[in-house]
Amino acid sequence: MPKITALLAVLVLAVWPPAASTQDLPKASADRMETRIKALAEFGKNADGGVDRVAYSDADKAGRAYIIGQLRSLGLEVRVDAAANIFARRSGTDPSAKPILFGSHIDSVPGGGNYDGPTGVIAAIEAMELLNTAGHTTRHPLELVVFSNEEGGLVGSLAMRGHLKPEALAVVNASGRSIGDGTNFIGGNIDEIASATVTPGSYEAFIELHIEQGGILDEEKLDIGVVEGIVGIGWWDVTIEGYANHGGTTAMNNRRDAMVTAAELTLAVNRIALTTPGRQVATVGRIQAFPGAPNVIPGRVEMSLEIRDLEQAKIDGIFAAIEKEAQQIAARSGTKVSFEYLEVASEPAPTDPRMRKVIEKATRNMGYSYRYLPSGAGHDAQDMVHLAPTGMIFVPSVGGVSHSPNEFTTPEAMAKGADVLARTIMAIDAGSLGEH
Repeated sequence: MPKITALLAVLVLAVWPPAASTQDLPKASADRMETRIKALAEFGKNADGGVDRVAYSDADKAGRAYIIGQLRSLGLEVRVDAAANIFARRSGTDPSAKPILFGSHIDSVPGGGNYDGPTGVIAAIEAMELLNTAGHTTRHPLELVVFSNEEGGLVGSLAMRGHLKPEALAVVNASGRSIGDGTNFIGGNIDEIASATVTPGSYEAFIELHIEQGGILDEEKLDIGVVEGIVGIGWWDVTIEGYANHGGTTAMNNRRDAMVTAAELTLAVNRIALTTPGRQVATVGRIQAFPGAPNVIPGRVEMSLEIRDLEQAKIDGIFAAIEKEAQQIAARSGTKVSFEYLEVASEPAPTDPRMRKVIEKATRNMGYSYRYLPSGAGHDAQDMVHLAPTGMIFVPSVGGVSHSPNEFTTPEAMAKGADVLARTIMAIDAGSLGEH
């Protein structure tokens, strides 16, 4: 019997070699990553030093071709789904194992920078290169994804969820092409869009590396952010009704000034968000008075309200406090305040607690500094949380600048992120999700 047991052990090892130690994996090359970032930056380069590589533009198509070339040079099997998401597969030793998915996007906003999105794609490529260099074969297949049109509404990841609405296909973006036509232009097939849908549970895990797009890591001189989740966003249109009257003949104590109410409400929004315990934010970003003449007391004001937090209950609580104070202000001023909730808002998307722990451990094992923090901006990961255990890795944005030609993440910071990403992938492959 002992001989049979030993023979079985040899056979198992022959089929599934022992998991490679992360200590055997080389460190990421900052120079190699910077070279790829700069090469990609040539596609859509503008005079300000940033990029206009908006989704579905000629620059987007050319940039995607460059990335596909890089993926194929690593021996990866590349395909493009109906939503124009790019996938690059590295086979594993166990055909029955679910793939581990990781990646980001390369499209930009108009007048954008070179690091938002592309850093995550270049880090994913670097992780694949590190595994190739070390000669490690994972048990799980690995898939690198480049999502289509992230900046224009998370189009690629929404399609993977099966949540891309038919009416969205007619929306025209800054490229001048509609989402439908643009998807076809960069290699998708809108007639087969349903085939891009992924069944929840098809992937072992999803990891997205991204620049922070904020200044916390840079200010605190930290290497890595372990993302707790992507904040939910509540949006309201606020209408204040007063009484328009002559600004020169109406006594101050006889006014029902909608703008004064709006001013008090704006201050209240700021105070409530600032003094309530937590990390929520609330913003009044748009305000317009009617009839809008210098000598007329505003009879109506339209303004916006946005509240963000990782917990829907906190968003709801902040709004309730704002609404209560709005009614008190209105009662004092003789005006009327009404709120209309907009359905374009998004729900909070917490990352998987197990994924956070795996990322944290990979970071500590590398000796890098880190902290937990939320993402105040949207990412494809907020769709992927519905499909697979999802984690996010942040690397510092110098000065907290993003969506600007001035955004910058140092090559060394990118390399540290790639180190953590590669080791997170290896840990998941070795079964770390089941340990938490």
